[in-house]
Amino acid sequence: MKIEIRKDKKTLGEVAASDGAKLIRNAILERGRARVILATGASQFEMLAALLKQDVDWKKVTGFHLDEYVGLAMTHPASFRKYLKERFVDQASPAAFHYLNAERDPKAECRRVGALLAAELIDVAFVGIGENGHLAFNDPPADFVTTEPYLVVELDERCQQQQVGEGWFATLADVPKQAISMSCRQILKARAIVCTVPDRRKAEAVKNTVEGPVSPRVPASILQEHGQTTLYLDEAAASLLKKK
Repeated sequence: MKIEIRKDKKTLGEVAASDGAKLIRNAILERGRARVILATGASQFEMLAALLKQDVDWKKVTGFHLDEYVGLAMTHPASFRKYLKERFVDQASPAAFHYLNAERDPKAECRRVGALLAAELIDVAFVGIGENGHLAFNDPPADFVTTEPYLVVELDERCQQQQVGEGWFATLADVPKQAISMSCRQILKARAIVCTVPDRRKAEAVKNTVEGPVSPRVPASILQEHGQTTLYLDEAAASLLKKK
């Protein structure tokens, strides 16, 4: 795992986007197309905004959705489909983008989008880390065994509290209890992983991810097993790491 630290989240997002765009361009040069996974949440605002400014032929890029709440309409302010449509798809106009619709039959949706995802390699996975150390919506203890592309997961209380804290929901009771999440093993299948993590509130999770053992209790620690992962941190998120 490579670590890049920058002063603030804006600079951090720009560096992560620049490096991610290079990976996408290389895939297009190699194969004529690229396939990417995109994360959502407040931690990705700056990175996504910077990514759209990069020189990428988005008409040759297919995107996939990392996770989505079960039972949440796309019109809800917290919907990740809404987030990605407004913040990326409508602006980039990629070749295709495969949303996760978990409103009616989430298990069937796992199979549908999972088959599309598994059909060909993923060039770049853009991900983040949650306050509880989650990767996508794989809360602790995460399933490190399943090879299914997507699964329906239970959201723990700390994860739900993070969603309230970021302003996506008014109260804890409003946060869905389940979500569709890309599995940890599926994320590791990407050729390269760009993991963007700003803010002091993520510092403990970052420390446990980087310096602790690989454990389902810290889902993001599984990134230690992927040789082409780069963790992009601002100084606040990196504040608990041992000085080198």
